[in-house]
Amino acid sequence: MIGHDGRDAFPVRTSNVCSLCKSESAITDPESAEIVCTKCGMVISDKIEQTRHALESKNTKVKAMQTSLARHDGLYTLIGRTDKDASGHKIKPYVHSTMGRLRTWNLRIQTDISTDRNLLPAYNELSILKPKLGLSDAIVEKTAYVYRKAQERGLIRGRSISAVLTASIYISCRELGIPKTLKEIAQANNISGKIVPKAYRMLLSKLDLKIPNSDPMKCIVRIANKVGLREKTKRIAIDIMDNVIKKEISAGKDPMALAATVLYISSLKAGEKKTQKDFSEAAGVTGVTIRKRVKELTSTTHLIRTQYDVMPTLPPLVPVGPIRNTS
Repeated sequence: MIGHDGRDAFPVRTSNVCSLCKSESAITDPESAEIVCTKCGMVISDKIEQTRHALESKNTKVKAMQTSLARHDGLYTLIGRTDKDASGHKIKPYVHSTMGRLRTWNLRIQTDISTDRNLLPAYNELSILKPKLGLSDAIVEKTAYVYRKAQERGLIRGRSISAVLTASIYISCRELGIPKTLKEIAQANNISGKIVPKAYRMLLSKLDLKIPNSDPMKCIVRIANKVGLREKTKRIAIDIMDNVIKKEISAGKDPMALAATVLYISSLKAGEKKTQKDFSEAAGVTGVTIRKRVKELTSTTHLIRTQYDVMPTLPPLVPVGPIRNTS
């Protein structure tokens, strides 16, 4: 079956070798961009886009890659610095000097418009943030697209490039379902204050963007991995969160704060000694928020009741010997 973008809609089996169980059976999930082992569930690779391009390049001719990170969507001419021609023969010195001058003018022409020159610092900053935040190529491409649209409509003028770029990264993460907070992205970009939320609201209103709500289930996995919880605690938290979503209690609440609260309740049920401070630091929220959410969830006991709850059955009280009257 083929998806709307022309790719396989179902997981595809690959021949990657798992480093944990040494199994060669693995599946590729296009939605999560991961290659997962079918035996132990370990994520073998999360770069299937690069793998796909590498496999296609072996059987097809090299094509120009369309990207939003450059002018004309990346479909432009680059003049190399090699001193050999296409046949491998060394070119003459005067031809090499001419090609050098052509290369210089080619680079100047590509940035002849002021808007294109203004995109360079933003894209350089985006390339620095990519390894710091662990962003995939899809998120970087989407961020460049959102920033370019803001640049075309004149929304960057008079505003901080870093603030608008940070807001664009957050919008891209929300649209692609990546659980990252605005505060986390702003800290990675060394920005503080209210300029980033203000830029985010400006992009939503001016570009008429429809941002989907964050999935609290993905937030649970992320916070649990940061805190270092056991698998049983994660499963209890997923059951509790499922009940919360069905009762529509999660509407209008911060998904990271709600996920941290559910994990805190699950850790108490599983007997793990974790404090509210551990969850608040992992989720990027305050301890007051977690205590407030705990009070809301524990007020309705049917929400935090899961299939892992085992009620202890006490044996009936049977007298050991005859009852004597001591009076």
